[in-house]
Amino acid sequence: MKNWLLRWLVMTVALVLAAGITAMLGLKMSADTSSSDAIVKLVLAAVVLGLINATLGRVLKLIALPLNCLTLGLFSLVINAAIFYWVGTMRLGLVVGDFLSAFVGSLFYSGINAILSTIVDDK
Repeated sequence: MKNWLLRWLVMTVALVLAAGITAMLGLKMSADTSSSDAIVKLVLAAVVLGLINATLGRVLKLIALPLNCLTLGLFSLVINAAIFYWVGTMRLGLVVGDFLSAFVGSLFYSGINAILSTIVDDK
């Protein structure tokens, strides 16, 4: 299997798991996995999330560098949550109800993505 396809699938699984865990905590977040079209939309959401983090996320973190220095890097979590919330509003199968859900969901997404990326060898 191609590297990029496996990477997108890992990101999609991390997105579904993060949405499920966040919803189990009682927060307003869900991922639609009811049909094959919904799963394709979730793959697209994972791709969009990755592209926005790789481009706009880096620019925002560079602009917020002084604030990041003052908060010892914690403001990056707020930027990640804002991007996660924004992707949740794009109607790509990921529903994020409020900013707290986006914040917690982005934390779980990052952690699960890191764990799955070390387990699945994409080389």
